[in-house]
Amino acid sequence: MNEHLRGATPVAAGPAALPRLTTAFASTQAAWRFFANDAVSLPALAGPLQTAGRRALEDSPAEYALPVHDWSILNYHRHTAKADHMAFGKGSARGYELASALLVDAANGDPLAPLELRLRTATAVYSTRAPAPGPSEGHWDGVWPTMRAAAAALGLARPLVHVIDCEADSVGHPRLWHRRRQLFLVRTDGTRAVRWRGRECRLPALAAALEREGAFAAPRPVLYHGRGATQTVAEAEVVLTRPAYRNRGGRREVVPGRPLRLRLVVSRVRDDHGTLLAQWHLPTNLPAGVAAERVALWYYWRWRIESFFKLLKGAGQQVEAWQQESAEAIAKRLVVASMACVVVWQVARLGGAEGERWRELLVRLSGRQMKRGVAFTPPALLAGLWVLLPMTEVLTHYDLEEIQRLASAVLPSHARPNSG
Repeated sequence: MNEHLRGATPVAAGPAALPRLTTAFASTQAAWRFFANDAVSLPALAGPLQTAGRRALEDSPAEYALPVHDWSILNYHRHTAKADHMAFGKGSARGYELASALLVDAANGDPLAPLELRLRTATAVYSTRAPAPGPSEGHWDGVWPTMRAAAAALGLARPLVHVIDCEADSVGHPRLWHRRRQLFLVRTDGTRAVRWRGRECRLPALAAALEREGAFAAPRPVLYHGRGATQTVAEAEVVLTRPAYRNRGGRREVVPGRPLRLRLVVSRVRDDHGTLLAQWHLPTNLPAGVAAERVALWYYWRWRIESFFKLLKGAGQQVEAWQQESAEAIAKRLVVASMACVVVWQVARLGGAEGERWRELLVRLSGRQMKRGVAFTPPALLAGLWVLLPMTEVLTHYDLEEIQRLASAVLPSHARPNSG
């Protein structure tokens, strides 16, 4: 895991060796044997991630916890040795699909740990959940098993609220989750029709009616794509009455279901000029005691999983440049790289003057420049940790005076002034 505590580059995306007595080649060989070892299972590897999430939740004052579900493409279109590629869309994108359920603190939006990772190929799915799903399982179909596994992994009395982004206008899945006593918060698209105040209407029309009634309130400042904006929310009670549809063998089956009464939270984000930047329709079965403003904030924190994917890809681990030919080896390495991300998040959460000092040191070691008003970023902390780890390893094997003497031989600026 320590060898993944660094900001990698596409041309050097392999595990990096710390300056120990063993050679870099020996370290690389050890990593290859580890990821190729059939005795190293993905569920066992994920144990420390789940433990880290459970311990972090114990320190949170929130009544709820937020597993955020999302999917991301790992593009390996230039890696011809990977024979189990999947094709994505009509372009050249080919690779694997990474799915994750990231645990987020409901008190402040801090990412804590991924509870589950799944890597889908053209022929199989490699998952930290046992048993692994089949390759034909759809995104929505996989949510319920992940919900069940997350509750078992955490083993806490605190209820989980599963935050899921829009992918399809599904009715059957929310009915299933509600029937099995799972709390959810889903962003749905604008095509959904619901029953509101005794009549059928689509969500954009409902939101427009709420605006005419002056229902949007509780403005608060937020960031939208890094820029300041204002969020307002409104709420309505809606009922899902239409049947669900299920495709089986190329045929579309109608699946009737009981009416499902939900809260609909509508969140709007506007810029300083009042221009509408985003509008989210958020059906949820959360109890009325959770204010609509907090529901909207919990969905707003969904972007933490996007930052997690970014840290795995271009801003940290460079996963799309990994050279492992086996998808199973990539899945195992993803779990190890996720542990490095958890360490970065733990450093980011350190409180008090000591925590600020830690982050200041790591940013200085990273050599990264921060934007005005930004004290640190996770990629900067990751890069700083990689400088710190070799420093501590070197000081374990070399005397400080010897290091200074060697440095002064090639770097005159490091020569000590003559004490005489």
